[in-house]
Amino acid sequence: MTIIAVFNQKGGVGKTTTALNLAAALARSGQTTYGIDLDPQAQFSSIAGIIANSGDETVLSLFQRNRPLNELVKESSSGIKIIPAHSELSKVDALFGKGFNVVNRLNTGLKVENLGNKTNPVIIDCCPMIGVLSLNAIFACDCLIVPISADYLSAKGAVQIDKTLKALEQVLKRRVNRRYLLTRFDGRRNMSVDVLRMAEEKFGKDVCHTRIAENVSLAESPALNKTIFQHAPSSRGAHDYDALLEELLNDGTIE
Repeated sequence: MTIIAVFNQKGGVGKTTTALNLAAALARSGQTTYGIDLDPQAQFSSIAGIIANSGDETVLSLFQRNRPLNELVKESSSGIKIIPAHSELSKVDALFGKGFNVVNRLNTGLKVENLGNKTNPVIIDCCPMIGVLSLNAIFACDCLIVPISADYLSAKGAVQIDKTLKALEQVLKRRVNRRYLLTRFDGRRNMSVDVLRMAEEKFGKDVCHTRIAENVSLAESPALNKTIFQHAPSSRGAHDYDALLEELLNDGTIE
C-alpha cells in the first residue's frame, strides 16, 4: 500500500502545496495517482481546477451513505485523479462523532476499492485540525508527512504534533510512520539553519533529506491554479518536489 497523508495544524507551512506537488510528481512519473482533499477549504481541489458543487461530491457521502470512492473521482489537467473537498465537510465531526468505525471509514473504503496500492498511490491533503477527517487520514496512511516551515513557531508546532501522534499510537497499537519536511528553506538564513538543527535533534532520521526551498514560482503557482510542474517545470520548486519523490521512493516510503 502507498497512502501518504500530509498534515499540519499550522497554516502557511506548505501542507497543500506539498500534497498537490507530490501527487503531481507521482503522476508525471507515470503512476495513476489519486489525490483526496479532506480540507473543507478545498484549496487542493480548486488549485487543480476541480470544484465540488456540494458535500455529496466529497468523502462526506462516504460517511453519510457509504458511497464508493471511485464514484467521487474527477480527472484534473495535472493528471491527478481527485476526490474534491467542499465546505460541507466541516459537518463531519458534528454529525458522526469519533468512534472507531467512523475514524476508520476512509481506510476501509480504500481497501475495499484497492486504492493506494503500488500502481495507484494516494496522496491525502488533511484537514488542518485533529478531528474525524484528519484521524481518518492518519488511520489510513502508510506515512504521514509533516511540513515544517523554516521558522521557530512552525518548529514548536511540529513538536506538539509529535506528541499528538504518540498519543494516537496508543489507540492504533502501532507507530505512525512519519517524515518531517522542511519548507520555505533558505540556507543563507540563520533561522532556517536553526530550525533544521532543531528538527534533526528532535526527530532524527524522520527528517527528510530533501528541503523545499523558498521559491517565487512555487509561491505563484497556486494563484494560477497550477501545480509547480505546470507553471514552472524548470524551477527550483519543481526540482525540489521531484527530489522529494525520489527520496521517498528510494527509502521505501512510496513503493
